Amino acid sequence: MRDPDAPRSPSSPGFWRSPLRGPWFTSVLGLVLLVGITVLFVTGLVSYAAYNPDLSPVNDKTPDKGILGFYLFAWPTDPHWLYRLNQGVHVTLGITLIPVLLAKLWSVVPRLFALPPARSLAHALERVSLLLLVGGALFQFVTGVLNIQLDYVFPGSFYTLHFYGAWVFFAAFVVHVLLRMPTVLRTLRHPREERNDLVSPRPAEPTVSRRGALWFVGGGSLLLFATTVGQNFDGPLRRTALLAPHGGADPGSGPNGFQINKTAAYAGIDAAETGEDVWRLVVTGRTGTVRLRRDELLRLPQYSAALPIACVEGWSTSDQWWRGVRLRDLAALVGYGDDPPDVFVESLQRSGAFREAALRANQVADPRSLLALYVNGEELSLDHGRPARIIVPAAPGVLNTKWVARMTFGDL
Repeated sequence: MRDPDAPRSPSSPGFWRSPLRGPWFTSVLGLVLLVGITVLFVTGLVSYAAYNPDLSPVNDKTPDKGILGFYLFAWPTDPHWLYRLNQGVHVTLGITLIPVLLAKLWSVVPRLFALPPARSLAHALERVSLLLLVGGALFQFVTGVLNIQLDYVFPGSFYTLHFYGAWVFFAAFVVHVLLRMPTVLRTLRHPREERNDLVSPRPAEPTVSRRGALWFVGGGSLLLFATTVGQNFDGPLRRTALLAPHGGADPGSGPNGFQINKTAAYAGIDAAETGEDVWRLVVTGRTGTVRLRRDELLRLPQYSAALPIACVEGWSTSDQWWRGVRLRDLAALVGYGDDPPDVFVESLQRSGAFREAALRANQVADPRSLLALYVNGEELSLDHGRPARIIVPAAPGVLNTKWVARMTFGDL
């Protein structure tokens, strides 16, 4: 039976009765998020830099960055697993933190309804930062999860929305941390002495301790971690990635039996146009244009490299053995010797993002950067980019263009 004296307004202190809410519970969750969200922000910026967004408009899905692009740099090719590690951490950690984030938001719900809206300038800043923090957190996590699971379901570019959303969210996060950190540290040092507006004046009977609640949150995070992290590995571990779009068994068997981002059917590739008698690679540069059949490419010096495929959605493969012609050797065919330039690569692909991509000179010059014709000792399958695809160490998967039709070397 409802207590007739119970407050009916969410702005009333006694409305929120959970005995779990309090400065200690909120502070512990806050410290976990302080570390986790900082890592997410940094790995997100690093992931964006990996696309070489200031190299060519086709690589840049976030135009007009202004001063927000101050940190961009030429993306390296060493270590060759760099992007695989970065994006695996970014996506896996983001999903793992969801229970912590939800628990943290639940723990501070009373503050969203507190009146008056501002008691002082510092309090006003804290309230604004809290509203931006809550809205930004929900936006970033929801859009990130939807992009991983459903692949570009947004009315605008996911890259643009996630990029600018990250800066707004992290700015609010920094302000909130600066304002609340003294209280957090004081609470953790003297947990029994600290009380604030999160503690209900008329708490309900407890059904679980605060430490038990933290164990529950941690268990949820551990479960999400265990059902996501496997997408970064091949074999049995991938089957544990129940919540990841590229979890489960590897597709097919044999040398081409590893994960695929876009199938040939999705990209609108007609198998007839990739045949030996039809397909030609057009290479343009300083000295003109050459057209190469596949058999002519096979007569050029062939090199091998063990490199993974790693995508922005967080999934990756282990190292696959690729064999083909070095990009630097193709640059030499059109007038570039020891100092190969940037290259603009175009695909036969008809639908989907990144039909075109640009690679920096350092990526072209790396001896492991190939126009691959074989993988794991067998010709590329159509889904893996036959008749030829780009493979570059440490590059995001979408820059490893499949079904290559044209390569233009020189200033972009």
